[in-house]
Amino acid sequence: MKSVSDLRGEVDTWRKFEGHLHDLMELARLDDDSLRSDLEFEISALETDLEKRAFTTMLSGSYDDDDALLAIHAGAGGTDSQDWAAMLERMYLRWADTRGFKTEVLDRTEGEEAGLKSVTIAVNGKYAYGYLRSEKGVHRLVRLSPFDAAHRRHTSFALVEILPQVAMDDTEIEINPNDIKMDVFRSSGAGGQNVQKNATAVRLTHIPTGIVVTCQNERSQLQNRENAMRVLRARLLEIQHAEKEQEIAVLRGEYTKAEWGSQIRSYVLHPYQMVKDHRTEFETGNTQSILDGDLEALMEAYLRKSGS
Repeated sequence: MKSVSDLRGEVDTWRKFEGHLHDLMELARLDDDSLRSDLEFEISALETDLEKRAFTTMLSGSYDDDDALLAIHAGAGGTDSQDWAAMLERMYLRWADTRGFKTEVLDRTEGEEAGLKSVTIAVNGKYAYGYLRSEKGVHRLVRLSPFDAAHRRHTSFALVEILPQVAMDDTEIEINPNDIKMDVFRSSGAGGQNVQKNATAVRLTHIPTGIVVTCQNERSQLQNRENAMRVLRARLLEIQHAEKEQEIAVLRGEYTKAEWGSQIRSYVLHPYQMVKDHRTEFETGNTQSILDGDLEALMEAYLRKSGS
């Protein structure tokens, strides 16, 4: 029913587009100079709409139009990398907000001094996964460290994971309840009222793969378990797809192992300002705009290249 509803909505928007185009053609046939400025404005808007529609045809993967799970992990580098992970969290939350996507923090581990060690966020909205899959990989930051007394230049790394949110009835992923070990513990926090007195945090271990998922953001143990299962299903699907892609790449003779150091994008704040995507060679000097969540150009450059 969800698939039927989505397809019906898609067809309806194209029919409205067709109707709008037909109306403009009828007006143009009147050859009335007084309508020229209005027609030019409407045609320009129609062209912009068509360009957006053409772009969404690149988002045709199995899960591109679905919700996504976004996970950020601080790399080696201590406080600087943990602060960088927090900066990335802010960047993606702002991007999601500007697109009208809903976000929910499922699990968050704070850094010792600042920033965060890791965070998992559910991003819900049409094509959330399709857009966000361009962000998967290692992100590198170069700046003068605010945590270094000598104010020296530091390089920090953070890993961004993008996973599709898998529906519970998706037959592609089946989990045997006997394969899951569940532990409960008290949520960690900043102290005071933020710390749960009851054991509501949940840790799930998938025994066959060794995948461990924790969730501690909700006050209910049941809610945390449900959220942890969402993440576990997404991770198992990712492994399944990665194994298939690896097999195909090996057969084609083009398989290369993904290493931690192979960053997809660099954000340089010193000695000059630049954000560069190493996969597309797209770069911009407006680093503040990017860190404030203006990621459309970067995402579109990647999707256009990967779809070409």
